[in-house]
Amino acid sequence: MTEHTADQTSYWIETAPPGTLHAPLAADLTVDVAVVGGGIAGLSTARELARTGRTVAVLEADRIATGVTGHTTAKLSALHTLVYEGLRRTRGAEAAKLYARSQSEAIRHAAAIVDELSIDCDWEDTEAFTYTQDPERAGELKAEADAARAAGLPADYVTGTDLPFPVVGAVRVSEQAQFHPRKYLLALADDLLRHGGTIHEHTRVIGLKEGEPCRLTTEAGPTVTAKDVVVATHYPVFDRALLFTRLSPRRELVLTAPVAAELAPHGMYITPEHGTRSLRTAPYTDGQRLLIVTGEHFTPGTTDVEERFARLADWATEHFGTLTFTHRWATQDNDSTDSVPLVGPFHVGSRHTYVATGFGGWGMSGGIMAGRLLSDLIAGRNPPWSELYDPRRVRTAVREAPAFLKHQAQVARHFVGDRLPPTSGSVDDLAPGDGALVRIDGRRCAAYRDEGGELHAVSARCTHLGCLVAFNRAERAWECPCHGSRFDPDGRILQGPATQPLEPRDVTGTDTSADPSAERP
Repeated sequence: MTEHTADQTSYWIETAPPGTLHAPLAADLTVDVAVVGGGIAGLSTARELARTGRTVAVLEADRIATGVTGHTTAKLSALHTLVYEGLRRTRGAEAAKLYARSQSEAIRHAAAIVDELSIDCDWEDTEAFTYTQDPERAGELKAEADAARAAGLPADYVTGTDLPFPVVGAVRVSEQAQFHPRKYLLALADDLLRHGGTIHEHTRVIGLKEGEPCRLTTEAGPTVTAKDVVVATHYPVFDRALLFTRLSPRRELVLTAPVAAELAPHGMYITPEHGTRSLRTAPYTDGQRLLIVTGEHFTPGTTDVEERFARLADWATEHFGTLTFTHRWATQDNDSTDSVPLVGPFHVGSRHTYVATGFGGWGMSGGIMAGRLLSDLIAGRNPPWSELYDPRRVRTAVREAPAFLKHQAQVARHFVGDRLPPTSGSVDDLAPGDGALVRIDGRRCAAYRDEGGELHAVSARCTHLGCLVAFNRAERAWECPCHGSRFDPDGRILQGPATQPLEPRDVTGTDTSADPSAERP
């Protein structure tokens, strides 16, 4: 791919209205329910609860609908690549049916909200496909189509699609949808306010004391007292439930380019091949639609992100011809070790704290489902799929053991291996826009040279659990490969679970040397 001129901002954020500015929390507050996190799971939960007459406050560390939800590909689908045959095999046919029903009802619920509130969010009814180009995987997709159909989805196996290239076969599910996620969520937030809810942006929560009532502490000092607390921060920012042992973070890249409307494929497509390739189109201008291509998933802290953008662009141009890329960004997802989201009571001893996480790349339908499930649980209702998603589930512990052990081995490799003594070079070799781990007076630090040549240095230890960060050159960010926390070059938090920034380090007049261990993906 040639040198990129694409906008680095998410298309969803750039093309949505700026939205209401919600003031940070400035004084202690008491509510029925406090929701930590202003993405689709948090806002969906808050809106459902506010409409029951409860007082609800949303606490968002940055701005609502600009985090993971603002960087999604915005598919509303119950076809989650290849989930149903695995669910039927490991948890039984009934579990697969409950999964399909809960996700499908979430899509229908979103459609009803769009109609009720007259939301202009580019809503389109469409079909979802999981396809393969590998003849040896045809049997796998046929089995998935059978499992999805048995679970209650309008699914079948097809050998032809609307893609501009041949496929061996695909699972097709009708009655799915796609939309503009930020436009949808801004309307949801307005409806929350109309029902008495409050939203506080730039309000980072750093402490939780469980009890009756619960108490949340914010970075700026004010506290929130609530009967119930929902942690909907994508990756939980509190570790007492040890959910970090059951979640694996990954990032994926997104590219957009306009294509002629008559050449745009109908439907939403994904394949697990080629490091994942996912595509759909969205309304754009007269005579054009916007092609959205996603793929190249990788662990945060991987250093070859620019090369991955190039591979994704090359794949897109190979299949769609000459393209002018308008936007590029990355999104982050968390995979649970048994492939099912964790939505429900936070831990075994929880009475008034709840969590929503582990959506595995399907956070649009998953977040809406979570909002309905959590509001039901808080109201004392027990939906039929509550056990399926319950974070306290233990029956799958044996089955998820291989994935659990693999994840822990990867974390251990970074936690221990990255601390082995490295060979050293000079920090003077850092080019503008580049970063590396260096030693300053014997301590490892994360050093970045800005475009003006000035050197910035912060602690190299992630403030979550102490793993060493690595530099993502394409996004100019320090990233933790263990649990996915991300920081800007000056150490400010971009993404949790970390709740504290990286400490600054003084590089004036000190002897520094580069640390090549940061180059390990």
